[in-house]
Amino acid sequence: MCEEEFKLMARRFRGYYPVVVDVETGGFDHNKDALLEIGAITLKIDSEGKMITNNTYHCHINPFEGANMEPASMEINGIDPHHPFRVAAALHEADGVRGLFRFIQKEMKQHKCKRAIMIGHNTTLDHNFIFAAAERNKISRNPFHPFSTFDTVSLAGLAYGQTVLARAAQAAGLSWDTAEAHSALYDASQTAELFCTIINRWADTSGPVWTENQSDLNQTKR
Repeated sequence: MCEEEFKLMARRFRGYYPVVVDVETGGFDHNKDALLEIGAITLKIDSEGKMITNNTYHCHINPFEGANMEPASMEINGIDPHHPFRVAAALHEADGVRGLFRFIQKEMKQHKCKRAIMIGHNTTLDHNFIFAAAERNKISRNPFHPFSTFDTVSLAGLAYGQTVLARAAQAAGLSWDTAEAHSALYDASQTAELFCTIINRWADTSGPVWTENQSDLNQTKR
């Protein structure tokens, strides 16, 4: 990518760098329930002005000491937190969250953005769990905006009349593998593709809104 293409993202969302995040957890209480897996996808704008997926971050997390894990949630996500292979591969919660933040900060700087904004499907849960883990581990350099997010539930409801991720993805013409669902990286990837599809569809019908003027786009194509 050329220097001008890197700057396009900084213009698209008022200097915020979009990062799609999905977490798998031991329940819905971000203060008590375990954070078990993180998947994240960064986005970029290509030379044609299309928003596309960029790089990925993924890790399994060992539950923090005293973490609760609701049986119903564990049945849905299919995670066995005590499996020896998983325990050996998983990170301490602090290491996983710090790794996520370093990953985002590197790309955010490259794209000339001042702060990250989280995208998710029902993103309040993902946002709350990441922020609770950062606070629990006294991690201060959190790149995410503290309360602003983009939620593909609302966007998909507007664009396709669907709010369930699988149905929204299929309505957008994306494939969906039920066997892979509830893996943090898979769900983040599908959410990212859904977000990009909606954003690009809007740009196709309403015109680009990510540049200060059309000459910026023309320059990137030369």
